[in-house]
Order: sequence, then structure tokens, then C-alpha cells
Amino acid sequence: HGVVYTEKFGPAAFIARARTVPLRNTGAALAPMNAFLLLQGLETLALRMERHTENALKVAQFLQGHAGVEWVSYAGLPDHPHHELAQKYLQGKPSAILSFGLKGGYQAGVRFYDTLQIFKRLVNIGDAKSLACHPASTTHRQMNEAEQAKAGVKPEMIRLSVGIEAIEDLIEDLQQALTSTQL
Repeated sequence: HGVVYTEKFGPAAFIARARTVPLRNTGAALAPMNAFLLLQGLETLALRMERHTENALKVAQFLQGHAGVEWVSYAGLPDHPHHELAQKYLQGKPSAILSFGLKGGYQAGVRFYDTLQIFKRLVNIGDAKSLACHPASTTHRQMNEAEQAKAGVKPEMIRLSVGIEAIEDLIEDLQQALTSTQL
């Protein structure tokens, strides 16, 4: 109470306290099951990332060729402004995150988002499952159009975090959701 550790006991005591208090509160070691799960996750990380990026590129290429899609932003595509940087710094594997714009604006985005079946409607990233977000109607809906534009959110924009599911299933889900926007 009112003790300044560095003044009373010196920096070594402060460091000792800074290390022991969190260890006391959180535990010094992982539980065996948590350690096992962490190890399993690390051992398969490279394989999962390979699948994430392969799927993301195929999804981006599918979307780029679809008549209902206005634009696609994915650094794995050769026409992306940061494609060369992704190739250089990310060994040609520019993540599993991409965004695209639907023809038909906001309403098309809402219909697309509501129709997805395999892609989960979540704003998380880095999951093994595929996730989607329509920021204009979800995470940024409290903003007006000008604020959304300033934040980089377009009414037609969908953001995807592409997972490791079978690519055929992902493409089929996107196709049926895109069909719903052309009502």
C-alpha cells in the first residue's frame, strides 16, 4: 500500500514482482490438454496456411471472373497494387483475407451476406473455417455513409477470411449467394 518498489527495494525487486504476480494469477505452466492443443496447432500451422492461401487465391479468381462482382481486392492477384510486395515478403502466400464489391450496392451486399451457408457470418479472422462480413450492415452500421467511406467501408463491400474447407464447397456457397443478389 503506497510502496514504490523501485524506490524501496530497487529495480531487481520490481522485476521480480512483475514476474511473480502474473504467474501467481495465471499459473506458471499450461494445463496438459492446453499444451497438447497448442503443440498440435503449431505442428500443423504450415499445412493449414498453405490450404488457406490456396483457397483464397481460387476464391479471388472465381470472384474476379463473376459478372455480379464489381471489384476484388486480394494481394495474390497479379493486378493488385501490392502483388509484388506480397510475393517478395510473404513468399507468394498473401494470407486468406480478401474483399470484394458486389454490383447492386448495399442491398446486394445484405442479400449476399444473409444467403451464405458455409461461410459463417462472423467478423473474426484466422479461423480454420471460412468467415464473411458485410461491414456496411454489421460492424460499421452505426456510421453514416461519409464516416463509412472515410473508414474505407463501401456499401457493396464483402470481406472474406477464407478457411480450409473443400474449395468446391466454398465456390458453390459463393455462387448461390451471388445468384441471390441478382433478383
